[in-house]
Amino acid sequence: MEVVFHGQSCIGITLDNGKSLLVDPFLSGNPLAKTSAEEVQADYILLTHAHQDHILDAASISKRTGAPIVAIPELAAYMGWKGAKTLEMNMGGTVDLGFAKATMIPAFHSSGIVIAEEQKIIYGGMPAGYVIEVEGIRFLHAGDTCLFSDMALIGRRLKPDVAFIPIGDHYTMGPEDALQAAEWYGAKLVVPVHYDTFPPIRQDAGAFVAKLGELGIRGQVVEPGGQVDLSALEG
Repeated sequence: MEVVFHGQSCIGITLDNGKSLLVDPFLSGNPLAKTSAEEVQADYILLTHAHQDHILDAASISKRTGAPIVAIPELAAYMGWKGAKTLEMNMGGTVDLGFAKATMIPAFHSSGIVIAEEQKIIYGGMPAGYVIEVEGIRFLHAGDTCLFSDMALIGRRLKPDVAFIPIGDHYTMGPEDALQAAEWYGAKLVVPVHYDTFPPIRQDAGAFVAKLGELGIRGQVVEPGGQVDLSALEG
């Protein structure tokens, strides 16, 4: 299995048989991305919420690859209007993708599509995260969120192995709150996301991972285009 961090909050998971999924594709607008929206592959695309730095390339990738977009109903409807295949779900639900299962979990954030030229905002439904189970490994994608105490409940109930947690501050929780989130989620490996892409969210990911280590939590800084080291889950 190959797990790639594409920058911002975009994660790709590809199995040895070629099946793959993509979370929050934001490639064409990301100055740090190493992979283009035209070359990335997916059998399913999962969206956490309706902000451009999470959905920008979703419709185009879906139409090119035929991958259905999994999202909360309001965002799924919008993607359908854009010509994409969709699979709507809602908070607390689980969908079976054949080679993976995805459970939608809460995130505390906002969600809407800003159409500046029309001075209009389209409501995108509630923001969310996912716990994705693939070949016995559970990947938690927290989405964009602040710290909230039910992260501890999510950790106890869904028992993630790998957690992708935003640390950028300004638009999401910052490193200090992310440390608490990591403790509550209880994953064996934590990968920081949603940082450095733009000036307001620049952070020292290495320092964050070092502080995780002080708490007895294994962390990994993954540069855009790099792979998550799943050997950390062994033993």
